[in-house]
Amino acid sequence: MTQDTTARKNTLGKLKTREREDRKNLIIDAAERVFSSRPFDKVSMREIAEDAGISTSSIYTYFNNQEALFLEAVLRDSNRLLDEVQGIVDAGDGGPIIDRVIDAFIDFIARNDSYYRMMVVFMTHGNLKSDSLERLNDVVGRGLATFDAIFRRTGYRGNVRILSHYFFAMLNGILVTFRKFPGRSDRVIIAHMKHVGKVFTRLLEGRV
Repeated sequence: MTQDTTARKNTLGKLKTREREDRKNLIIDAAERVFSSRPFDKVSMREIAEDAGISTSSIYTYFNNQEALFLEAVLRDSNRLLDEVQGIVDAGDGGPIIDRVIDAFIDFIARNDSYYRMMVVFMTHGNLKSDSLERLNDVVGRGLATFDAIFRRTGYRGNVRILSHYFFAMLNGILVTFRKFPGRSDRVIIAHMKHVGKVFTRLLEGRV
C-alpha cells in the first residue's frame, strides 16, 4: 500500500468519524429540544426524529432508547460546562475565580437554553434507572470536586463539600427563579443573575 493510498484512507476515516459525530450531535440537539417540554419517558423516538429531520431508524443506530439518549445529552453538555469551569480553575486562583465561575455557569445556560429547560423538567419529573443514575452521579461528582478545589484555593477553612453543594444549589436556584423573568430582556436577566450570584462571593469574603 502506497503512502498516498494510506493517507487517503486515513482522511476518509476521519471524515466518516466527523460525519458520525455531527449526526450524533444533531440527534442530541433535537432530543434536548423535545425533552425540554416533557420528561424523556413521555417522548417517542419518532418525535425526536421529526425534530432532527431524520428517520427514526437512524436514531437507533446511535441510541437504544429514550433514556440512553437523554443521558447522553446530559453528559455531553454537563461535561462541556465543567470543561469551561475547569479552564477557569487552571488559569488562575484567588477571590475573583468564584465570580468568573458564576459568570461562566450563567453564560453557558444562556447559550444552551434547551439543555437548561431539559434539566429543569428532569429535576421535577425525571426518573432514571440505577445504571444511568450512576453515570449521572459521576458527572455531578466531577462538578462538586471542581467546586471543592476552587474553595480550597480561596483559603476556605470549613467543609468544602457542603459549601460546594450550597454553591451548586444556589446557582440552580438563581436560574430557576430569574431565567424567564417576565418583562425583562435577556441581557438584563443575565446581568441580574450574575449580580445576585456574586452576593455569594461577598458573603464568603465576609463583606456583606
